[in-house]
Amino acid sequence: MINTNRRKSRELALQTLYACEVGKDASFAPVFESIVDEAARGPAVSLYGRQLVEKTLEAKSEIDDLLAKHAANWDLKRMTVIDRNILRMAVAELLFFKDIPFKVVIDEAVELAKIYGTDESGKFVNGVVDSIHKELAPPGDRP
Repeated sequence: MINTNRRKSRELALQTLYACEVGKDASFAPVFESIVDEAARGPAVSLYGRQLVEKTLEAKSEIDDLLAKHAANWDLKRMTVIDRNILRMAVAELLFFKDIPFKVVIDEAVELAKIYGTDESGKFVNGVVDSIHKELAPPGDRP
């Protein structure tokens, strides 16, 4: 069963990351609060959404290095802003939210890509996140 609060949190985080990147905002907090207020989301949604944005931005360089390594023949700047930020969020979840199973992380990332990205976004996100997971997973947990 899908945790709808987590899905809403991921959507909130994606909207914030997108707005910050497109708007070139230095601080995500005002953007995040504006989006939360407009959507009238509950505290659980806001909390996880904020944590996800914070971790994604704090580790952006590390995450982008992983993306550059695993996104075969795709320069980060050539990716759509949506795909790039969905990938960043998924990698942040893999790195910092160990309580979320990999399958959930990838399923949610692919679903967001299908909803907000292009026709090819779902496959692209799936391949990149799966590749990164294989590198990050302990040897006994690798598929």
